[in-house]
Amino acid sequence: MTTPRESSVVNGHATATAVRTLENHIGGRWVASDSTRFGDVFNPATGELIARVPLGTAADVDRAVQAASKAFPGWRTTPPVQRVKPLFKLKYLLEQRFDDIARTVTREHGKTVEESRSSVRRAIDNVDLALGVPDRMQGTALEDIASGIDCHTVRQPIGVFAAITPFNFPAMVPMWFLPHAVACGNTFIVKPSERVPMSQAIMFEIMHEAGFPDGVVNLVNGAKEAVDAILDHPGIAGVSFVGSTPVAKHVYERGAKAGKRVQALGGAKNFVVVMPDADIPRAATVSTESCFGCAGERCLANSVVLAVGGAYEAIRDKLVDEAKKIKVGDGADPGVTMGPLVTAQHREKVVGYIEKGIAEGAKLLLDGRGYKDPRNPNGWYLGPTIFDNVTPEMAVGREEIFGPVLCIMRAKDFDEAVDIVRKHELGNATSIFTSSGRYAREYRYRVEPSMLGVNIGVAAPMAFFPFGGAKQSFFGDLKAHGRDAIEFYTDKKVVITRWW
Repeated sequence: MTTPRESSVVNGHATATAVRTLENHIGGRWVASDSTRFGDVFNPATGELIARVPLGTAADVDRAVQAASKAFPGWRTTPPVQRVKPLFKLKYLLEQRFDDIARTVTREHGKTVEESRSSVRRAIDNVDLALGVPDRMQGTALEDIASGIDCHTVRQPIGVFAAITPFNFPAMVPMWFLPHAVACGNTFIVKPSERVPMSQAIMFEIMHEAGFPDGVVNLVNGAKEAVDAILDHPGIAGVSFVGSTPVAKHVYERGAKAGKRVQALGGAKNFVVVMPDADIPRAATVSTESCFGCAGERCLANSVVLAVGGAYEAIRDKLVDEAKKIKVGDGADPGVTMGPLVTAQHREKVVGYIEKGIAEGAKLLLDGRGYKDPRNPNGWYLGPTIFDNVTPEMAVGREEIFGPVLCIMRAKDFDEAVDIVRKHELGNATSIFTSSGRYAREYRYRVEPSMLGVNIGVAAPMAFFPFGGAKQSFFGDLKAHGRDAIEFYTDKKVVITRWW
């Protein structure tokens, strides 16, 4: 694989002297793509070109499927206690290169180093969970289901699976899927976002060192052609996807039409309901962290504060005060609490939403459009932005912005707040701040988002719980990681026996 030449250091920042050209990892080897088209990968903090990624072809995908298919019979018959041995080594190596991976995430995505470190930790948590597959994959049995007849179930791997993963967590999200799939005895293909492919290049360097048999884990770079090739390929049994709702729906429909298992995690418009009896200072601090963490580029960001009754006046100014404390800059710099947006195009998209909000009559309390980083004038920065007087009909109150824009809505009472959340077509995550157990229980019982927090800002399930939304935020029935991972990556076979 092509690697960059030595970098120089200027004012504490590494400056690359060569641009890395990425390759695919197929059948245990680094191989060049068939594609003649390449995408540019930039450091969003500086605007510097740092890599070129091939926009892979259907032939690239087919090559990976052939390698994974060839590896499947041997891997499928490998005992589970042996299959997890490369995962044990993978966990050890990920810990050894923890900071290297985190720095790469920051460099290609823009997150702060602490945010990147947290995401790498969550990736390792999934490897940790997959190590228990000899226990978690066990079936069930019952004697004498009828006279002299016994019945038992076993879980069996299915074949080749693939994951199509997003730009916002380039090291973490593929690990929601790959460790569980291969621990269950399947082989796997990762198609990372072409915007942030470098983290997975490092992860596959580590997986190669971990000792997986050739073809068990494969990496194919690409964009839409590669995605559609994965969805259409008859040799792929199932697909996992994380991204926007329109693309999730496309992945689900096209993949299911081709007879695949599909889990497609879509977009979000997450509400945080603040009741008058809440700890208002705490709610303001946590809501601000939730919205502006990772520059708002995460599906669990609470992007709307729905203030109920008297909580509105109490929390509005505190949200602005908290947002003003955020330090925007290069995520690699100490003390920075919010980095840039991932690309210039995405920044323009978010700015477009701010302009829509103004045109629709929302009141701009804090405007981040004018922020410039004096050290990095070419970076794609946008400061924290807060709208007041937002209604559910406005684009900023209805659509996923995926940037550092917080909207404040009012609800006259608890029932109206619940009604606003229930009417929204998306249902990924939500939170409520209250000191009332009755309100917390009612909210949990009545609203539909599948991930819900009480007095917390980001309802992010740990690896041993399922991750995924509801309504138009999720397509499929089995979600990411947790027990659902074993269900998704195995088939249950029922065996009924009589011996006399």
